[in-house]
Amino acid sequence: MAAERGGEGGGGGAVLPSAVVDCALYEDGHRIPGQVTLDTVMKRIDPREGRFAWIGLYEPTEEQLQEVAEAFGLHPLAVEDAVHAHQRPKLERYGDMLFLVLKTIVYVEHETVTATSEIVDTGEIMVFAGPGFAITVRHGSAPPLDDVRRQLQDDPQQLGCGPAAVLHAVADMVVDRYVEVADAFAGDVDTLEAEVFSPGRPVDAGRIYQLKRELLEFKRAVMPLAGPLQRLGEGAVPGVPSEVATYFRDVADHHQRVSEQILSFDELVSGMLSASIAQLGVQQNADMRRISAWAALIAVPTMIVGVYGMNFEHMPELRSPYGYPAVWGFMAIVCTVVYRALRRNKWL
Repeated sequence: MAAERGGEGGGGGAVLPSAVVDCALYEDGHRIPGQVTLDTVMKRIDPREGRFAWIGLYEPTEEQLQEVAEAFGLHPLAVEDAVHAHQRPKLERYGDMLFLVLKTIVYVEHETVTATSEIVDTGEIMVFAGPGFAITVRHGSAPPLDDVRRQLQDDPQQLGCGPAAVLHAVADMVVDRYVEVADAFAGDVDTLEAEVFSPGRPVDAGRIYQLKRELLEFKRAVMPLAGPLQRLGEGAVPGVPSEVATYFRDVADHHQRVSEQILSFDELVSGMLSASIAQLGVQQNADMRRISAWAALIAVPTMIVGVYGMNFEHMPELRSPYGYPAVWGFMAIVCTVVYRALRRNKWL
């Protein structure tokens, strides 16, 4: 990660902040070779001639982002959101600039779900897109955008659409990660579901509850993005060409698929939690019945022995030579009858 945080600068003029991961100028869908400074970028960007800059930053400080904000005239409210992060997914428009907030999801590998398992980890990517520039700001576990940049550079026609192409490419990457995490999450849900409904002792409800908590975190990251993607796909957002809006509709379709998966996971996990609690109640009832049955069996000889232990002078069978074995035989018969009755009623 240290390499990703390094900045790029050039000789002469204002250098780029150290939080800059990459900075490039593009013209007609092709990257202009060489390293650049903020001064170079500001002098050479020209949307009318198909030239724009793409600056990528990782966890910039307020001072570092302020340098870029002043150069490109970014709105202070958007800059504040980009510095402090922890925002809901949203799309905002400030004049001729778009500000898109995306929540990223990373699946945390684990052997089995426990009551303390971390299943998903969230990060954030903010994208500023305006005339002649695209600025991406990453926070937390948000994945690097190197692959996104390379893929766009390999498609000059798409990149030729300008900053809107960057906006789409980043959103597409984030939603594709949602799909991957949802598929991996499905494995955890299926495994725990099989354990819940398998014979044996009930699954610890804490494990199911932890799965539901992680699913809720996943849901909070994904669901609010539906509105922004729909707006971008409708082609009614200024600064987003119709050809790019078409691609956003495809991203919205993928997002819809993930949203439906998450809702189905939520229903399944809620059902598993209810089933686990019900199984626990059934198990407790069965244990209580078993304990009560053994108590009933013990009560019979205890009562008989208690009666003959009162030591009264005149009691039946006290002076009979067969009294002792008769009492033992009577207790054995009564206990056998009670035991068979309890077995027949499945209390034992």
